[in-house]
Amino acid sequence: MKEGFMVPPNHVNFEAKKLFGNMGEIIDGAIAYMTVDGGGPTEKHTHEHNHLFIVVKGSAKILLDDEEIVVNQDESFLVKGTIPHAVWNNQKGETVMIGISVKS
Repeated sequence: MKEGFMVPPNHVNFEAKKLFGNMGEIIDGAIAYMTVDGGGPTEKHTHEHNHLFIVVKGSAKILLDDEEIVVNQDESFLVKGTIPHAVWNNQKGETVMIGISVKS
């Protein structure tokens, strides 16, 4: 079994990992494919809503105001929209990420 995953009751050949709990009201969601050196925006930005990023393949680097967070495959990270941020591919292959915008 993969680390951090579990088999829910009454499931077969099925491994699950909870990525997030109640986050509030979802505004929208998108999938992003970032190739080598891909990401953005080129300048960190802010906005009123938060972003929940879920990496489904590869590794993403989230640049925050004063720190960098690496989010690997099967992990998630919530970015507060009021903190300057940008997201970039963190590897020499494609990274696939789900982005969910959530009201603050």
